[in-house]
Amino acid sequence: MRSEAATPKEYLDELPPERRAVVAAVRRRVRASMPKGYKESMNWGMIAWEVPLRRYPDTYNGQPLMYVALAAQKNHYALYLSAINASAERRDAFERAWAATGKKLDLGKSCLRFKRLEDVDLDVVADAIAAVEVDDFIASYESAQGRR
Repeated sequence: MRSEAATPKEYLDELPPERRAVVAAVRRRVRASMPKGYKESMNWGMIAWEVPLRRYPDTYNGQPLMYVALAAQKNHYALYLSAINASAERRDAFERAWAATGKKLDLGKSCLRFKRLEDVDLDVVADAIAAVEVDDFIASYESAQGRR
């Protein structure tokens, strides 16, 4: 469900109340754990936290590097955690931490899917988000692009 909202507030306002409550709760936690230097915006039809182009303009598609994104999809919520896909070590740490919670993990390459707020462990998510400073994320991107 791609949104045409121009701001995160507009995105939240267009959601039904029960879905708005879930996205707002996850957004609050993401914002609280976000390292300095990432900027919240709307991109790709989702609430996104990105490396601003003024900080790092040399991307393969001319778009800011997306660090985290949050969306209410048709049948689930999605939290895109780009940093865990960029590093096997980070992904393993995330999966180990999640396993310790006893919650079912529904994770694609970087897309954590959940149907209810109770299904997502926001402590594990917050730790994963807080762990990667902007410079480290850029370095991971450059390494993946063969620039380092």
